[in-house]
Amino acid sequence: MSNSRPRSRRTPGWRWAAGRDELVSAVLQSAEHCLGVQDFGTLAPELKHDVKETFQYTLFRWAEELDALSRIQDLLGCYEQALELFPDDEVICNSMGEHLFRMGFRDEAAGYFHKAVKLNPDFSDAKENFYRVANWLVERWHFIMLNDTKRNTIYNAAIQKAVCLGSKSVLDIGAGTGILSMFAKKAGAHSVYACELSKTMYELACDVVAANKMEAGIKLLHTKSLDIEIPKHIPERVSLVVTETVDAGLFGEGIVESLIHAWEHLLLQPKTKGESANCEKYGKVIPASAVIFGMAVECAEIRRHHRVGIKDIAGIHLPTNVKFQSPAYSSVDTEETIEPYTTEKMSRVPGGYLALTECFEIMTVDFNNLQELKSLATKKPDKIGIPVIKEGILDAIMVWFVLQLDDEHSLSTSPSEETCWEQAVYPVQDLADYWIKPGDHVMMEVSCQDCYLRIQSISVLGLECEMDVAKSFTQNKDLLSLGNEAELCSALANLQTSKPDAVEQTCILESTEIALLNNIPYHEGFKMAMSKVLSSLTPEKLYQTMDTHCQNEMSSGTGQSNTVQNILEPFYVLDVSEGFSILPIIAGTLGQVKPYSSVEKDQHRIALDLISEANHFPKETLEFWLRHVEDESAMLQRPKSDKLWSIIILDVIEPSGLIQQEIMEKAAISRCLLQSGGKIFPQYVLMFGLLVESQTLLEENAVQGTERTLGLNIAPFINQFQVPIRVFLDLSSLPCIPLSKPVELLRLDLMTPYLNTSNREVKVYICKSGRLTAIPFWYHMYLDEEIRLDTSSEASHWKQAAVVLDNPIQVEMGEELVLSIQHHKSNVSITVKQ
Repeated sequence: MSNSRPRSRRTPGWRWAAGRDELVSAVLQSAEHCLGVQDFGTLAPELKHDVKETFQYTLFRWAEELDALSRIQDLLGCYEQALELFPDDEVICNSMGEHLFRMGFRDEAAGYFHKAVKLNPDFSDAKENFYRVANWLVERWHFIMLNDTKRNTIYNAAIQKAVCLGSKSVLDIGAGTGILSMFAKKAGAHSVYACELSKTMYELACDVVAANKMEAGIKLLHTKSLDIEIPKHIPERVSLVVTETVDAGLFGEGIVESLIHAWEHLLLQPKTKGESANCEKYGKVIPASAVIFGMAVECAEIRRHHRVGIKDIAGIHLPTNVKFQSPAYSSVDTEETIEPYTTEKMSRVPGGYLALTECFEIMTVDFNNLQELKSLATKKPDKIGIPVIKEGILDAIMVWFVLQLDDEHSLSTSPSEETCWEQAVYPVQDLADYWIKPGDHVMMEVSCQDCYLRIQSISVLGLECEMDVAKSFTQNKDLLSLGNEAELCSALANLQTSKPDAVEQTCILESTEIALLNNIPYHEGFKMAMSKVLSSLTPEKLYQTMDTHCQNEMSSGTGQSNTVQNILEPFYVLDVSEGFSILPIIAGTLGQVKPYSSVEKDQHRIALDLISEANHFPKETLEFWLRHVEDESAMLQRPKSDKLWSIIILDVIEPSGLIQQEIMEKAAISRCLLQSGGKIFPQYVLMFGLLVESQTLLEENAVQGTERTLGLNIAPFINQFQVPIRVFLDLSSLPCIPLSKPVELLRLDLMTPYLNTSNREVKVYICKSGRLTAIPFWYHMYLDEEIRLDTSSEASHWKQAAVVLDNPIQVEMGEELVLSIQHHKSNVSITVKQ
């Protein structure tokens, strides 16, 4: 509201007391005016700009207090009031988004981050937050599928055919952007309903439908199909359900459950065989059916991410009583519903794969048969035996399917097809021998439980095994004929293969953690670098300790002396890398060292204790740092009040290929906690990049115009959620054409911060003409000047990332391009200067 009082100006001699009086006077006048006109909105609007910074600071501190006290409603109320006062403040919008994201409200958080970026496109914190949350809200496969012209064309043809045959009322389950609904409307459907559970995707679909001028003919519902009721949401049963709620394992997005509900509550009754009446009177589903196929494969890349294939790591023995499993395999034995497979684009998997069996049929499912759908969940597992055609290492069962939309149109997700789909991969674990050969059979049980296709009890049956089974059966008969109970018990005891008192621990690790354990150069490099640092510190520590010991002896008047080993103070080593790590145990082998691990999970701690025990560590040598830290957010502190760390190991690079958040802040604290001569590992990191032409990256990052979506205007809306950086890439198998040689882009020095620069320009020489579409990047991590780890190496557990350009640039051989590199906190932006 306006105030007629003229705004005063500060003079150079303005005093705090005078300012306070002026502020009080202004607020009092504004309050009196508001009281007079009964307007209790904002007070003293003319002072808003002057107090904005102080207001922000106070708001953020108070929000932290409310958050710590779990007063969530009060916290949100504060931000709502703040945004009434400063509706166009990007800093407050971003902070509100951060709180909402931490609470799990990703849709709402994205809205605030998006608004902050619109208000200030150069606001780095908001941009980074929006990019991170955008990957949650609009998953990257939306872009890939919308760019798949073949998929769109076949779905459109099947829907068009069904509508032309009389299916005029349509329900689209899991509508996404609404593309299938719009196909139905364009085909001439009278009534089209579309349901979408995600708030972000629902709002996106509303915008897309309106932009294509179909909002009058398509009713969008922000709900899941299981909650749709007649006539509350739709007036009557529909004659056609269209859906693509399938994942790489077919059933993982709940298609069986949603179609059972649809047939029981939302669809007209199906047409019986032989009837030729109008389709409008009967119900049907697109897709009509599916056939699931499988193949046993050898694949080194899958193996190193799902099986620990080594027994010794940098001198540390891994005992047999510690079993490492990936989440995909462990889901067999857990009560929690976990996706029992991983997914891979097998045509692009590094190193490729080798087929060990022919393609075999796993199961078929008829989506137009209610009884068959109902029986899927209750049906006992089918046992399958597949003959081996080629010798090799059994690493996984690879699965894909053919989606039969109707009797004429089908889509295959086979790795041999040009498709947007990945394949489901079931890693094989817990076999005594993974080597198989022709004559063997791969045995398995398949079922559909908890909305997932499950492939369990994978084993190998060969001629030798069959003979062993027969022999074992004969031996058991002989045992039973002994007649003497004592002899029988003795014989059975002799068959025992493991000690009854051995403690066994199953340790579930993420696939990247298993790949890390298999990364021999990583562990050997750290062992060598730590050994060099500790050796350099030993003479100094020995001198200091001996000097102190001599003084104590003189003051006590005793002539007793201990061995140097007994009087040496230990070196303190802290590993704060993310996830499971055996580096503290490796450090413990390097002499008088007190290693601390920062692992959080109990099963990981038990596993590390068992590994320590198997390697004859004295008890309590390895300690778990979180037991000594009161506040987990203050992880970096002294080992003891009077001690400092000799080595601190930091996680600098995420497995995704990005720089860890707040790593430079952690490095700054770590430097203050190091003893003289102590080191942070890695000591510095060099970031390298390469200019490439890659149509694949373009299509995985944004919808390419209207041609791919058959003339429908979808791209401008979904492309609001594109992010400039693609993560989890395998550069070795990425379809791309290099246009330059690798160049150094950035240096991050954790030990010597003055060597870092926040802005840098790099000249790149073009060695091949083409369209510059992306800049993949990776890192060399230097533990010291001689020991380097390459995140793009074949053994690396890290993936790579790439900056994808909004607009490709035509470049010619011999040209020089200038890249502008900006480093802000953990965010690195790369732009091409033209």
